[in-house]
Amino acid sequence: MRVYVPLTLPALAEAHKTGELGSGPFVAYAVTPALREWYVSEDVEELEYAALGRAALASLRLLTADPGAVRRRVVVAVDVPEGAATVGPDRGSEAAALGEVTVSVSVPLAKAASVHVDAGDAEPDVAAAADALAAADGGDDDAQSVVDGADDHELLWFATQEIPHLVGQG
Repeated sequence: MRVYVPLTLPALAEAHKTGELGSGPFVAYAVTPALREWYVSEDVEELEYAALGRAALASLRLLTADPGAVRRRVVVAVDVPEGAATVGPDRGSEAAALGEVTVSVSVPLAKAASVHVDAGDAEPDVAAAADALAAADGGDDDAQSVVDGADDHELLWFATQEIPHLVGQG
């Protein structure tokens, strides 16, 4: 099963250093029944893109908790064994939890398929979105518009061999 793990650049650097994406349990995003129903598509690529987008929003939430992190969203795509990622029965249909899964196994970074990161020119919009996220969560439409502005930037695709360059160690 393909899951999308939200990170920040410092967290990606830590994963690169330790060789482990997560030791379980940790939150990731995937094509879940609730995400399929919400997105209303049978196209697997579209659904995976939607799950990637949910992980990008979760990465933005991680940035709000780490004010010193470079303002770029980071998502790592990785395949985990069937049954290793489960939808929480208490959150599966909540709008905020669409696509959210709990990965219960240790995942080596070497198993990652790809890394998705904002380009440098996205940093001002991502920073503004991170600053506006709490207000958007509270129902502020103007703040939501700022948060949505981060989605105007496509995450760039990187091969896993490029991780050292992404985290400044290559």
